[in-house]
Amino acid sequence: MDAAITANDQADTFLVCGLGRLGQQCVLLLKEFEVNVIGIDRAPSPSWESSALPDILDGFIIGDCCQVEVLQRAGIAHCRALLLVTNNERTNIAAAFAARSLNPNVRLIIRSAQENLNRLLHQQLGNLAALEPSQFSANVFALASLGDRTQALFKVGDAKMAVVRLEVEAAQDWCEGRRLCDLNTLSHRVLSHVSQANAAPGSFYSWNPEDIVQAGDSVTFVESSDRLTSLAGPRPDRAEERSQPAISQRVAWLKDRLKQFWHGGTQVRRVAFGSLLIMLGLVVAGILLFGWENPDISFFDALNISVVLALGGFDNVFGALHLPFPISSGLYLFSVILTISSAVFLGIIYAMLTERVLSTRLQIARRRPHAPQAGHTIVVGMGTMGRGVVAILQDLQRPLVGLAEQPVGTNVASDVPILVGPIRETLERANVATAKSVVVLTDDEVVNLEIGLMTRSYNPHCTLVLRTADQQFAKNVARLIPAAKVMGDDAIAAEAIAGASFGENILSAFHLDGHSVLITEYSITPGDTLIDRLLAEIAYGYCVVPVFHRRGNETRLLPSDDVHLQADDQLVVLATLEGLQRIEAGERVAPGWLLHVEKVPYSEASFEGANTIARISGCNLRVAREAMIDLPATLEIPLYRHQGLRLVRELGKVLVTASLKPVGGGL
Repeated sequence: MDAAITANDQADTFLVCGLGRLGQQCVLLLKEFEVNVIGIDRAPSPSWESSALPDILDGFIIGDCCQVEVLQRAGIAHCRALLLVTNNERTNIAAAFAARSLNPNVRLIIRSAQENLNRLLHQQLGNLAALEPSQFSANVFALASLGDRTQALFKVGDAKMAVVRLEVEAAQDWCEGRRLCDLNTLSHRVLSHVSQANAAPGSFYSWNPEDIVQAGDSVTFVESSDRLTSLAGPRPDRAEERSQPAISQRVAWLKDRLKQFWHGGTQVRRVAFGSLLIMLGLVVAGILLFGWENPDISFFDALNISVVLALGGFDNVFGALHLPFPISSGLYLFSVILTISSAVFLGIIYAMLTERVLSTRLQIARRRPHAPQAGHTIVVGMGTMGRGVVAILQDLQRPLVGLAEQPVGTNVASDVPILVGPIRETLERANVATAKSVVVLTDDEVVNLEIGLMTRSYNPHCTLVLRTADQQFAKNVARLIPAAKVMGDDAIAAEAIAGASFGENILSAFHLDGHSVLITEYSITPGDTLIDRLLAEIAYGYCVVPVFHRRGNETRLLPSDDVHLQADDQLVVLATLEGLQRIEAGERVAPGWLLHVEKVPYSEASFEGANTIARISGCNLRVAREAMIDLPATLEIPLYRHQGLRLVRELGKVLVTASLKPVGGGL
């Protein structure tokens, strides 16, 4: 269909330019928000992600989105957002300038990987977000390859954070036997809990804070720390450290440094270092021999003779017809050997220095290191996605090797071994039989399947991650290779792009329990519906997890539920697309619990209890004090379950007995 929508219907209309797989995924997601979506493409798509997709479009314009008349026909003047997701960056950028000239206020989402240009475009055009699908997908693929408990890594402000899944064992005393609410600390926040009684994880707050963690359970939490427990190994006990003698610690440290120096350098450096040790030994031997055979000469004279011979000055010592001191034939032979050895040693030194100078001045490429022998990750395909995954694994200091059929530039991951050639040959050379994981990221999903099957034949137990774009193809492959992780990068990026089109700043994305989680930044502006709301209302009402709050120069990681949002605050949350949809529509889930205060032992407890109620529930302090006068009484202020249970626990600390009473089907 070639139709446009009237201006009256355009108040909540989104244009999607480029209906490839990424564009179609964006259309399907946007329609979940119940908005109008118009598609623009040069020609009808030969294949649709969903058979219903052509029918759910509110308009379809055939033409070039760079042309002003095409955008006008699509109603750009009244649209809320324009998603430019074609495969051609030049087309996306040209269409962005054309759209901005027609609508100064439209939200622009551009698919572009040019970071510097994207920054300049944002300054020039305003209200623009430039995204590249690989920036969201690379992190997901890299973490999937690790096969350990780390589900996600991201940064907010200057702090590193991680999402960690812990399989609880009986030996883990710090977690086993404790209530889930007790695991929520200043540096940890529980996201989900899976037990034998509740095998399927639900939303962020579907777990009961009062449940006891038992062996066999799975707990997922987000943590913030200078040293993430998910990445750091077990730390030695301090008492054990103090019990070790200081001398043995220094010896062990010196051994480690020498071993690192010896194995970390090139072959030329090791030869030079070995030659230096030999020369020092010969010089010391010369000092001893010349001093022992000629006791009349001083130590300095013996040192001088030995050094002159080591520097090639044989004729300076023995060039005269009459020697200044008697010398035996054995010592003369030693002097000849010392001189010859010095010539060899100096030649090696000159060769090493020449290599260094040429490598620096002429930028001669260094040889890449050899592939690890075992326990490494193999990244197949060194395109944009592959390079992104390699960079992340490098940052995590994981052993890895890259495979590419075509040569890559010398500036691409220069410290990483990259094998070039047919994949079948390079897989064997990359020691696939002993690899920990293999990530297949070529642009051809059929080739990815073939490589995945080859990998399984070589190494049936490794973690296998396959990239695909077709969701149905992914499901079929998952059935064919049950242990493989088959993921589509377009689906991950589409959720980030759809979220960004509503004005949110999507920082990153990751997969958790089969859902995409978007790390989303909000800037609270005057008149915002979130102003003066408790974080508890935002977290439980919209089902998001606040992980960062900034007010002025004050920042908080994993902020308390008691924070009241104000204008100009900055908030970062973990949210699914459904959570963003609730925030966009302003549709909070209604709280469904009331606080019932039963008894207070003394007046001081009543005073502290009223303060606690006002702080956690957000009600007026006068209302809280009145509720504590005539007990038992019910506070007629609806609370969310997690919020209410926390209030009951805090009241218990000041000896106030209270409980929750359900009033509806809220959280």
